[in-house]
Amino acid sequence: MEDSLVIIPTYNEKENVERIIRKVFSFEHPFHILIVDDGSPDGTADIVKKLMQEFSGRLHILEREGKQGLGTAYIAGFRFGIEKKYDYIFEMDADFSHNPEDLIRLRQACVDGADFAIGSRYVKGGNVENWPKNRVLMSFFASVYVNTILWMGIRDCTAGFKCYKRAVLEAVELDKIRFIGYAFQIEMKYKAQRLGFKAAEVPITFIDRQFGESKMSMGIFKEAFWGVLRMRFMKVRRAN
Repeated sequence: MEDSLVIIPTYNEKENVERIIRKVFSFEHPFHILIVDDGSPDGTADIVKKLMQEFSGRLHILEREGKQGLGTAYIAGFRFGIEKKYDYIFEMDADFSHNPEDLIRLRQACVDGADFAIGSRYVKGGNVENWPKNRVLMSFFASVYVNTILWMGIRDCTAGFKCYKRAVLEAVELDKIRFIGYAFQIEMKYKAQRLGFKAAEVPITFIDRQFGESKMSMGIFKEAFWGVLRMRFMKVRRAN
């Protein structure tokens, strides 16, 4: 059943993009993939377009000019998924920090009743590998901070490996999403919860990338820190 779209944003991911595409397409469940590429100068998009000949109808690409941010990439992907009427729409990194095999478990959590499923590092059974200790602590206490301010009750608030039912993305006012970095991940979870949607946290092992460069920066961290305070006073409405 062709009901699942995996959105993978890319910027300079030539070492990873073909490997991640082939891995996702190796599963029995017929996932589709949308690559959202922000003008990668390393030829990432060219690799994808060549593979589209092999995976016609299952592999799609949206090319954008310049680095426009993670959040806007996912929102563009969400709109594509809504328009094409996929039932389950996923977020996943290109660098294998998210294990593609966990796509099956995230989808099943939604099939079993969750409105959106989160690949969680900080619930029982979750783990982080190959990250320096200071990065692990920063990520963990970021979720503590978010829950202190927003009372979300989600252990891994900044997680970027997720599955949404289409109804959730149709209900969230995507044109009102304010943040583009990791604060985007928090904002989407927060607004979905405020609209009454149910989250499930699925334990995953997060593995730091082996190839390419991390996109984390101090600017992204600051946006998330101050963004959480702004979210506390946001009015959350259902999209028309």
